[in-house]
Amino acid sequence: MTKKNFTEGRQFSDQKKTDQESHSGSGKKLQVLKKMDREIRLNKFIANAGICSRRDADQLIEKGDIKVNGEVVTSLGHKVTTKDEVTYKGKVISAERKVYVLLNKPKGFVTTMDDPHAEKKVISLVKHACQERIYPVGRLDKDTTGLLLFTNDGELAAKLTHPSYEKKKIYHVFLDKDFTREDMEQVKQGLELEDGFIAADAISYVIADDKRQVGIEIHSGKNRIVRRIFAHLGYRVIRLDRVMFAGLTKKNVPRGKWRFLTDKEVGFLKMS
Repeated sequence: MTKKNFTEGRQFSDQKKTDQESHSGSGKKLQVLKKMDREIRLNKFIANAGICSRRDADQLIEKGDIKVNGEVVTSLGHKVTTKDEVTYKGKVISAERKVYVLLNKPKGFVTTMDDPHAEKKVISLVKHACQERIYPVGRLDKDTTGLLLFTNDGELAAKLTHPSYEKKKIYHVFLDKDFTREDMEQVKQGLELEDGFIAADAISYVIADDKRQVGIEIHSGKNRIVRRIFAHLGYRVIRLDRVMFAGLTKKNVPRGKWRFLTDKEVGFLKMS
């Protein structure tokens, strides 16, 4: 893992194309609504609304949690159009256009959406990105910086956070002391933590002559897993920055700023 590959990762479309796409949002919305005039399965409609994945939508339908035009629908094959009124928990839902926003999270912001005591929430950093209500995919703890994806695409979010989804995440770790090669080899081979076995997919020094800066690639979604790996070996993480998530990098996204994903990037995530 070279320093260049570690800090930049895969290069996607340039910023000019991104800006053009961000201004074409209203046109895309009209196109989506036009397509939605056709009948589609109810579970897809629910997933398109960003409520959950299609599989989870099937469970909501079977439990009788979904109403169409005021009547409970439990048939998984039921179809609707945008002219139908679909409600969940008494609230009308609609099939919005899909939005994908990539944020470079600063330190001090919490990822949770419903913490009444949090002074700074990540959602405040992307509140002007779109009219649609978007949610973070997974989470980064308050003191961790770096890439965080937001979307109203419930199906994709469920896929990206599922344990079987092994898209890599790369972190830049700053430690309180030199990281030994013996401990590096141990992380490669794997460690037994309190919640099970864990091994890095790759690990190396970011700068050859600085043993306190480590790059670690891992696909586990366990809570605070990177910090716990190093703590298990007696190290304290001073700074932690996620520089790659599922092939997406921080290129052209300064700290505290965001951008829309390109169609190519969205397609890449869905095909993986």
